[in-house]
Amino acid sequence: MAISSIQFLHSLGPFNASFTTTTTTASSSKNTKTPRVSLGFRGSVDFNMCSLSPGFFVSSSARSRAWALVRDRGEKTEDYPPVTDSVDDDQVVSTPQKLQERDFTDTPYVPIYVMLPLGVVSMNCELLDPEGLMDQLRILKSVNVDGVMIDCWWGIVEANAPQVYNWSGYRRLFQIVRDLKLKLQVVMSFHECGGNVGDDVHIPLPRWVTEIGQSNPDVYFTDRDGRRNSDCLSWGIDKERVLKGRTAVEVYFDYMRSFRVEFDEFFEDKIISEIEVGLGPCGELRYPSYPAKHGWKYPGIGEFQCYDKYLMKSLTKAAEARGHLFWARGPDNAGSYNSTPHETGFFCDGGEYDSYYGKFFLNWYSQVLVDHGDRVLALANLAFEGTCIASKVSGIHWWYKTASHAAELTAGFYNPANRDGYAPIAAMLKKHGAALNFTCVELRTLDQHEDFPEALADPEGLVWQVLNAAWDVCIPVASENALPCYDREGYNKILENAKPLNDPDGRHLSAFTYLRLSLVLMESHNFMEFERFVKRMHGKLYPVVSLLFERH
Repeated sequence: MAISSIQFLHSLGPFNASFTTTTTTASSSKNTKTPRVSLGFRGSVDFNMCSLSPGFFVSSSARSRAWALVRDRGEKTEDYPPVTDSVDDDQVVSTPQKLQERDFTDTPYVPIYVMLPLGVVSMNCELLDPEGLMDQLRILKSVNVDGVMIDCWWGIVEANAPQVYNWSGYRRLFQIVRDLKLKLQVVMSFHECGGNVGDDVHIPLPRWVTEIGQSNPDVYFTDRDGRRNSDCLSWGIDKERVLKGRTAVEVYFDYMRSFRVEFDEFFEDKIISEIEVGLGPCGELRYPSYPAKHGWKYPGIGEFQCYDKYLMKSLTKAAEARGHLFWARGPDNAGSYNSTPHETGFFCDGGEYDSYYGKFFLNWYSQVLVDHGDRVLALANLAFEGTCIASKVSGIHWWYKTASHAAELTAGFYNPANRDGYAPIAAMLKKHGAALNFTCVELRTLDQHEDFPEALADPEGLVWQVLNAAWDVCIPVASENALPCYDREGYNKILENAKPLNDPDGRHLSAFTYLRLSLVLMESHNFMEFERFVKRMHGKLYPVVSLLFERH
């Protein structure tokens, strides 16, 4: 007799952890203001559980109980627990009756990946708790998850000396994934991990890079007050030989080429399905304009990050080319990290952002972003020829309903109300045959208005704009959630964006990556909802669940 994935989870009993951490599920209370914003390491992470340290996997005693149950039921222990399409009444938690939901049966198949914990590989590049990881991955496999996403941290692999790479922990991890017949999305993570509220994993840039930064802090992005941001290297040194004789893009290329050679068998066997190339803070193509370490809080507009000497030299050159050398400066009326647009002379309605100088500066600032992506992705295609590559773009949805779109402007997206700031990025990705990975597909504009009405946010409008900018140039569009999601309402919003209703061209997401594998996700009711979500993303039938809910 086959057991369902939920029965399998129940059999495990409590999940024992070898460390202490604070995790919370999403609260339904409208009185608690939790900013719905991407703040994490390589991408969008929540405030309470954005990083889970290694060692959170299933205990050995729980594993024994689980596989004993499988044996008792006559199953082969080497097989994964199969999934059934039925859900018992006693497995369903009482939920208020919902409106009729859209039927996703026989809709396009959208692959589902799950991000692994940030600290699954140690600073010594050792895989921590491989048995526990294997059990977690078996559970994901049991509900037909297609694969997992893993960050390959520059600060771990090339930690001690230039061009001395240690991939050992990742090789062990990849072998486990291959043995379980899962796929891999791999992130080339050229940024720092940690430094935000709730982070309990810290992976800095390589030691030899931070030593260079101590003597030459202009290798980092810098704000108007001279504060440096060590999350990643400034794009101003992309072509500057300041990294022990190499430029930044040469360093990135050498790292990617080493990875391709080291894991050749996983490429040849198609275990690695995609390489996501980190292009900025949190692995996203954006400036680090809203760093929590510098006091930013949602929904502040952030600050421009162009004051290192290399970017200022680029700005001066651009101003000279325009014949207006006095434009070789950043705006002096753009406020501070936690300003609102109307408090500033630059971003207010009719402000300087729309002046001749403002347009010049924003064109230059956003073009530096596009040029950086262009350079790095060109080299990524050389390193990973024949493998899909992708770039992640963050969903900066606050102040979207204002004319200036101030938070997007400071992040490098020149997207005021009278201009499409995402079309140039989509065109650049198209040039390199790269997919666009976009965040915040689970957020609802109505929730933003209830929780933070002053932010004038519109995540739904932003998602619509960005997805269409990519689809208009016919590049694949993937996505991930901005915050951990466990409820049906959030999953339904993801489904709506993944498979737009009545789209005349039948457009849909090429893949979805779930943020992130955690103890909370593995709680039985949460995992039941996740399994249901996976089936619907795959276009499979999920019978009579709504009727079961109505009876309670």
